[in-house]
Amino acid sequence: MRAVGVHPDVVVVTSRIWQTNATALRSGGEVLLIDSPYFPDELEALPALLGQVGFEPNALFATHADYDHVLGPLAFPGLPLGVGDHTMERIRTSPGEAQRELRDEDARNYVSREKPLALGSLQSLPVPGYLELGEIELELHVADGHTSDGTALLSREYGVLVVGDYLSDVEIPWISPGGGLDVYRATLARLAPLVEAVETVIPGHGLPHTRDTALRLIDEDLDYLDALAEGVQRIPKARDTARQREIHAENLARVS
Repeated sequence: MRAVGVHPDVVVVTSRIWQTNATALRSGGEVLLIDSPYFPDELEALPALLGQVGFEPNALFATHADYDHVLGPLAFPGLPLGVGDHTMERIRTSPGEAQRELRDEDARNYVSREKPLALGSLQSLPVPGYLELGEIELELHVADGHTSDGTALLSREYGVLVVGDYLSDVEIPWISPGGGLDVYRATLARLAPLVEAVETVIPGHGLPHTRDTALRLIDEDLDYLDALAEGVQRIPKARDTARQREIHAENLARVS
């Protein structure tokens, strides 16, 4: 697990699996942790790691309800977990989904946890909408298509956009259950002007990007989705790995 500062009040912590990012934003004595690392030892070490650089979260947020993004309560039990209203709807209509998927993934990776995942106190926030964090305001934007839910968070004051599972330099667009090709395209179109307004884009998986890199990834992802709609494999060269070809096969099966 590594931690990188992308702004004096923004730290990105990256898990050693899937390059999963958790992002901490600080303002006026308040700290919001968005998403989470995966491994139990990473979650255990997270409070001390953030505390060393002056970040002590008092609230959590998950960009969407996939199990690898909702593990914050394991690191900070008792803190409320904020989610977009469409993420709350997904959790309510599919109770226990994240817990079951986490158990399955843990079994595949031979991971043992001392306690099961409990989402704790959930707080539903309207999306699109706004979230006050200390002295700044975060914009909440709809980011569905990868799944049926999803929220991107924009801080214009800090020039930072946290996008969840979009605009990754290591992962192609992934149409998971509940997602959709046209909805994914609409999210990319929605993200484009937000990217133009910031200096740094933080994906759910992979390196934080500059504005120019994120705009290039939007173009590559739209090109990939156009080819996917035609049943053609056109994975960007830098992401053409065995795992991404497996994801492409899943996408083909889901959109055909």
